[in-house]
Amino acid sequence: MSIESPCILVCSIDLKTGYCFGCGRTRDEIGGWMSYSPETRREVMAELPARLETVERKPRRETRRQRMARESQDS
Repeated sequence: MSIESPCILVCSIDLKTGYCFGCGRTRDEIGGWMSYSPETRREVMAELPARLETVERKPRRETRRQRMARESQDS
């Protein structure tokens, strides 16, 4: 049996809202996700789109290519 999850592997918490930049869950929700009932998971997931609207910025993941370009400019 698979467990439904909103995780998109962008795991970083917005310090202002307390929501994950990727999925919109709180740390407590992420930690307790496996023990939640399917109904509770669906209730949380229904709130996520509105939560993600409140996250002020998306994390910028620096790619290897971008890092190498930046480092060559800094040298």
